[in-house]
Amino acid sequence: MIASNLDMAQLLPIFLPLVWAAILALAVFLYVLLGGYDLGLGVLFPIAPSDRDRDAMMASVSPFWDGNETWLVLGGGGLLAAFPLAYATMLPALYIPIFLMLMGLILRGVAFEFRFKSSTYRWGWDLAFAGGSIVAALMQGVIIGAFVRGFTVENNQFAGGPFDWLSLFSIVTAVAVLSGYVLLSAGWLIMKADEALREWAYGVARYALIAVAVFIVAFSVWTPLLHPEIADRWFSPGNMVMFSPVPLLTAAAVIGLWRGIAKRQRFAPFLWGILIFMLCYTGLAVSLFPYIIPPDITIWEAAAAPKSQLFMLYGAIPLLPIILGYTAYSYYVLWDATEHDTYH
Repeated sequence: MIASNLDMAQLLPIFLPLVWAAILALAVFLYVLLGGYDLGLGVLFPIAPSDRDRDAMMASVSPFWDGNETWLVLGGGGLLAAFPLAYATMLPALYIPIFLMLMGLILRGVAFEFRFKSSTYRWGWDLAFAGGSIVAALMQGVIIGAFVRGFTVENNQFAGGPFDWLSLFSIVTAVAVLSGYVLLSAGWLIMKADEALREWAYGVARYALIAVAVFIVAFSVWTPLLHPEIADRWFSPGNMVMFSPVPLLTAAAVIGLWRGIAKRQRFAPFLWGILIFMLCYTGLAVSLFPYIIPPDITIWEAAAAPKSQLFMLYGAIPLLPIILGYTAYSYYVLWDATEHDTYH
């Protein structure tokens, strides 16, 4: 019994950070996926064919958008609780883009509530919805780019300046994320919109897919050049074979999405888009693991005390299925909700 307790005490500091890293990775991915398509609709708002189409676009996402933000809260709260060192290091490095992202999310959230209740100033709420969505999407891309590029860390503290997050890499990442969100939102409209708006969405999806494919190729070259460790991981002879399914499946998903658009399939474009995001996310995880603050701090170095992580896990284990369940159920129940059902 004593030996068993010792084994458990030795395993927990290794095992629990892995569990919490997986939980946070899931939360971030689901937010990027679910929040991405509704942010993408805001990006497309100014170029929608008509005001009636803008009504339909907003109505298609209004039952779901606020629930999608759950994953952002879970990701931020989980990072603070499970990896406080990472939170304390990352937040000072990203104060400005995080602040701008939250302002964008607040602005578009207010626009959701007031646009359909205003006639005289609807144009202003349209602008708020589009502007907030664009700012939030770009800042999320900047945050991802700054994270991948890495932070200046000394003695486990951020030692850089307030604008270290602003670089060519993070700017290009921001545009890439924006393009990906547009691709997801176009796939969403293909599933949800009427025939005329759907045809317009097919055209948007085609251009967005071209941009996303170019960015995937660009980052596949650029990211290993930033970090020699990443290049060694991907291009060592043994790992090239082991990790080859990721780029091969990504190429297949891009081709599948292109064919889905060409054949005017209804659900395939969105599903292929999800797969592309999932594979890109997998590639990023393969590149950066086990670092939570690349390239200096690992998940074990940033982890809270094992007792703290275990205590929080007791709450997370029942909570995650509940969140996943009500998210899935809300999509099932509200999938066919009409504009009249949503707003009147």
